[in-house]
Amino acid sequence: MREIRKSRKLDDVCYDIRGPVLSEAQRLEEEGFHVMKLNTGNPYAFGFNAPDELLHDIVLNLHDAQGYIDSKGLFPARKAVMQYCQQIGIEGVGIEDIYIGNGVSELIVMAMQGLLDNGDEVLIPSPDYPLWTAAATLSGGKAVHYRCDEESSWYPDIEDMASKITDRTRGIVVINPNNPTGSVYPREILEKIVELARQHDLIVFSDEIYDKILYDDTTHTPTASLADDILMVTFNGLSKVYRAAGFRAGWMIISGCRTHAEDYLEGLSMLSNMRLCANVPAQYAIQAALGGYQSIKDLLLPGGRLREQRDIAYRMLTDIPGITCVKPQGALYLFPKIDTGRFGIVDDMKFILDFLKEKKVLMVQGTGFNWPEPDHFRIVFLPRVDELEHVLGALKDFLETYRQI
Repeated sequence: MREIRKSRKLDDVCYDIRGPVLSEAQRLEEEGFHVMKLNTGNPYAFGFNAPDELLHDIVLNLHDAQGYIDSKGLFPARKAVMQYCQQIGIEGVGIEDIYIGNGVSELIVMAMQGLLDNGDEVLIPSPDYPLWTAAATLSGGKAVHYRCDEESSWYPDIEDMASKITDRTRGIVVINPNNPTGSVYPREILEKIVELARQHDLIVFSDEIYDKILYDDTTHTPTASLADDILMVTFNGLSKVYRAAGFRAGWMIISGCRTHAEDYLEGLSMLSNMRLCANVPAQYAIQAALGGYQSIKDLLLPGGRLREQRDIAYRMLTDIPGITCVKPQGALYLFPKIDTGRFGIVDDMKFILDFLKEKKVLMVQGTGFNWPEPDHFRIVFLPRVDELEHVLGALKDFLETYRQI
């Protein structure tokens, strides 16, 4: 019989957060081992519950959530997002400029599919959240990675970004606060990115899913608040700030100059219509989330659980000989650098796999985030303090004798 092969469109698509190492973790679990999964930022798995008022609104409206709705989403949900835009300085956003999706992931793919022809280019940070690269590639485009500088708090290298703009470049992706580095970009960096987009007539895609997960009095500037003369597409949702990843409720906001983008926006509406609508029950939680008490703040203050876990994870990691790390100012991750010469590492996936097999802890290698060298990995600091201490103690013990062959 003829072999049934996957589409060639998938040949260059990579999503190692749920990749080959996860398959090995699942095999270990089938053998009866407990694996600590630090590969995804899944708050509920570590005891972070969504606010009760979100659950209440879903349950209360479940009877009315049985049918299809407007493909862009429930009116109250989109109105809540619109009002949130007004609060954070994104001007000129109306109800029809907002799309509700099955999480930000669906909307990222939609934004890329609606824009890219074969060979079109999108500037994406390195390291990145790998879905951006995968979505651009699957849409027929080319992900061109601009460097973020570890020596400068992981801020984007504006000169490197500018040098990679060509006549095929269609847009710039900004992930802020950043996953995997935890970097939060200052206003002046964002203004330089916006100016590049203005000079070259590019769209700015701003992934801001961690916008309220900030430490040490850090502030977040929404990229779309900085200009109304270029097209901006902003992404956010319930998964992280509101600890409701399983609800799959995210939103995409169109703002700025739309006069030259009518055809693209028509394409987005077409793609939105094709999937009929996003998950309806979860949309009833959006108004309660954005309009209610922002309980995430309690977790971030000194003594708050997330703040404490970040601090302990950072301290224990940087106490390990051969490990350095930029302290994250936002999000849920650390992206430490490992001395590859000290440990003889030439393949970071093998390093992560070896650690998984010996210590039963699952992390993700840096190359899985489109970082070019095998000298980083990402660790999620969502587990409780005692679990983090156990994991990082295990990592220290592992590295004391590790030498990659």
